[in-house]
Amino acid sequence: MIRALTGYSTRHPWKVIALWAVLGVVLSALAPTLIGRVTQHRTGDFLPRSYDSAAALQIAQEQFGVNPDATTVTMLVARSDGKALGAADRKRVEAEAAKLAQRRVIMPREDDMPRFLVPDRSQTPEIAPAMTAPDRSFELLSVQLTGNPTDKGVQGVYRTFRDAARTQFSEAGMRTGFTGSLADTVDTTDAHETAATVGSALVMGLIVLLNVLVFRSALAALLPLLAVAVIGGVAAGAVAGAAILTGRKLDAGTPGLINVVLLGIGIDYLLFLLFRFREQLRDRPEQSAREAAEEVSGRVGAAITSAALTIVAAFATLGLATFGQFRSLGPAIAVAVLVMLLGSLTLLPALLAAAGRKMFWPSKTLRHKPSEGRAARLGTLVTRRPLTMLTASVALLAALAAGLTGIRMDYGRGDSGDRTPAATTAAEISRTLPAGVSDPTSVFVTAKDGGTLTTDRLGGLSRALTQVDGMGKVAPTVLNKDRRAARIDLYPIADPQSQQARDLASGPIRDAVAQHTPAGTTAHVGGTAAIFADVATAVDHDLKIVFPVAAALIALILLLLLRSLLAPVVLMLSVGLGFAATLGAATLLFQHALGEPGVDFTLPLVLFLFVVALGTDYNILVTDRIREEMQRPGPARAAVARAVRHTTPAIATAGLVLAGSFATLATTPGNEQIAFAMTLGIMLSALVLSLVLVPALATLLGRSLWWPVRPRPAAGGRPQDRATAPAPEPDQVTAH
Repeated sequence: MIRALTGYSTRHPWKVIALWAVLGVVLSALAPTLIGRVTQHRTGDFLPRSYDSAAALQIAQEQFGVNPDATTVTMLVARSDGKALGAADRKRVEAEAAKLAQRRVIMPREDDMPRFLVPDRSQTPEIAPAMTAPDRSFELLSVQLTGNPTDKGVQGVYRTFRDAARTQFSEAGMRTGFTGSLADTVDTTDAHETAATVGSALVMGLIVLLNVLVFRSALAALLPLLAVAVIGGVAAGAVAGAAILTGRKLDAGTPGLINVVLLGIGIDYLLFLLFRFREQLRDRPEQSAREAAEEVSGRVGAAITSAALTIVAAFATLGLATFGQFRSLGPAIAVAVLVMLLGSLTLLPALLAAAGRKMFWPSKTLRHKPSEGRAARLGTLVTRRPLTMLTASVALLAALAAGLTGIRMDYGRGDSGDRTPAATTAAEISRTLPAGVSDPTSVFVTAKDGGTLTTDRLGGLSRALTQVDGMGKVAPTVLNKDRRAARIDLYPIADPQSQQARDLASGPIRDAVAQHTPAGTTAHVGGTAAIFADVATAVDHDLKIVFPVAAALIALILLLLLRSLLAPVVLMLSVGLGFAATLGAATLLFQHALGEPGVDFTLPLVLFLFVVALGTDYNILVTDRIREEMQRPGPARAAVARAVRHTTPAIATAGLVLAGSFATLATTPGNEQIAFAMTLGIMLSALVLSLVLVPALATLLGRSLWWPVRPRPAAGGRPQDRATAPAPEPDQVTAH
């Protein structure tokens, strides 16, 4: 199957390239629209209905008509001179708000995007009075917009509305402020726009520079980015299409994470092909470029397939998760990686066949063998002092893993820490009103005895909630139209994003509700704090299932691939230590050093899957080469040295490229922890685990590493000749 794909692609390169180009252009254009249809921004929607806060969300939609696609912005209005609002001022606020509520906000459009590809998010906002500060220093208005806060069109509508409201109230002698998830997202995006652009450009420059230094060719440097961009566009469309067909919803951050993953692994796979292609052309100058491309793609394709399927298998375990954000992330990345695998077996070989020897122009490296350098010295050092190198590696990883002491999970929405205008407005509100005013915790009560609800019937529950320690204010009970459901909004004094608010919602508030809910009714606690308290429970449950299942599945793949009982154990222990070290380093930096509430709740699972799966790929490359070298006559120590010498350039380059790709996540607000941890984890996997720790263990264990089927030296030739025979380039990995 693999050789059939690569063979056809190299025999008909221009047909394959044309097909991918068309698919890439079409699906890249459609992807933003399709992704927008399958993306949801409310974390509570990812919880199963069995959770209390998820049930509350459902009641809010069914009984109170809450729009699941709506996002609320809190607008603060105050006098420009700082004086308290008088009766005339409040009438003026009401009049100006009424004008805004009647004005349709037109979505700004980008000139370079066809209109039919960009959904029109133009709309008329719903504006209602919310609350007035006790000292009358400001009044709050609730502004409801429809759409995902991560949608660029919705963000454009908000910017237009914000600027119009600011101008209109300014002309009336008043100032405005805006807060809420949409306002904070837009402010943070605007503040990081330059950093994101510069960061992405620097990473692209790093990838090009690394490839130029390695291959000394402009085409070999630019081709990876072009090829991966085309395949990535197809993958984005495939992910969105699969989500539409299966009815799954994606988290807003999933598309960005997929792009980074595809950029990293796609360039890695192309690097392995380029290294092997160059070596083939060096060894057989009489062979045509097309034949060389076909032979190389068939051999390396097996290794690439094994590497990609390892990642797919690891993320497939997320299908066992109960938390929908995890359950949708796994299939999405699996689909994207499968598309990248297909592109690596078709488009990349076709490009090699079409470019031929011009791929490495103007470099003259095809005419001579490279001399031994740092890679050879590293191989010698590791095999001469294996115990020392093993001890140093384990000590480094153990020191970083010690940071896991006292680790806490942060279930907030990834506060960037910036003092954005939205954050400043929220702080101003919290100085005179409970922090939960802009994001209340709500108790929903429904009648199950066929009767109706009254405020008197729920009076005891309302009074009990006012007695909860940490409660700032309890709003009057609101009944729905048929009086069979009621909502009681609570305004705790704690920040809704804080651990204190989550503990309050999941503890005292739910306890009070359980004790004072009237007979014949059921009650559920909802709101941001309650949702994230339930997310914490769901994630804890999922981690206990996904971790062991993913580890067992990866170990099984290693067992089948390496045909050894001991080697998979060695590799799994090494990547496990690498995972602990990476998570420990992230905890040390963000929780202990920077004082953040904890590490992002998605970090352990995403880090485990990526570091274990991708780190295992690098380990497969080096151990497979070690076994290949051990099949030659000579001591095992010399075989390991040769393996390290020949695999170091490919693994180091691929690791740097992949780490640089993950580093781009740092320019996205809220992803700083994931960017740091993924970058460090890949660097540790490539440079410490694969090139030092595993080779050191292989040196100490010798051919016993492959027990019970130890590699036997091939017969024929003098041992010293075979031991010193020229070895292939670092990318020459043969799947056994």
